Amino acid sequence: MRRKFYCKNSVAFVFLVVFFCCISVLIISMLKVPDVDTGNGAMSIYDDTPLKSSGNDKSVGTFGNMMIDMLPEDLAFTVFVPSETAFERDLRLSANDSLVEEKINDTYVVISRVLGFSAIPRVLDTATVPISGEEVSYDSLSGFELFVSKYAGGVLVVNGVKSESVDIKRGKLVVHVMDGVIMDAEFEQSIQPDFDGDD
Repeated sequence: MRRKFYCKNSVAFVFLVVFFCCISVLIISMLKVPDVDTGNGAMSIYDDTPLKSSGNDKSVGTFGNMMIDMLPEDLAFTVFVPSETAFERDLRLSANDSLVEEKINDTYVVISRVLGFSAIPRVLDTATVPISGEEVSYDSLSGFELFVSKYAGGVLVVNGVKSESVDIKRGKLVVHVMDGVIMDAEFEQSIQPDFDGDD
């Protein structure tokens, strides 16, 4: 009888020691977790820089900032934002005309649709894309497949659209400004007839 009691106590004692060690490690690690510098330009998962745009980043532009503001602040995304020139050339959106009260809802619809085609739910900076034109594919938020490749000088090409500016960091977000709009053929057809008749 005494032997059974001793065995149960040793198992309980070992369990308690392991339990308290695990709890101690957990508490100590929660008190101070240092940021890790990866050295390759990758972002830390503890980056607390606010995601929301200041509205005055000229390289991203007005419509690009509107796209970024639609994303949640606490998740990592990569967005291939069209440049202001591309928004005007390909979608006929201009900051002077498209942001007036009568057109703002239509503008948000177009921008949110473009966001669905051009955002992926992961961090993808130029350091993580293989060089030499080898394509890697990712699904965008809308399920549209993006084919990303990198060429000399860090230029990214996504579905045939070249980048103008890359690796703009906004909190957990990576923004690449593109010289064109990434969209599927159906959306491209849907916007063309409306604008061609107005010219």
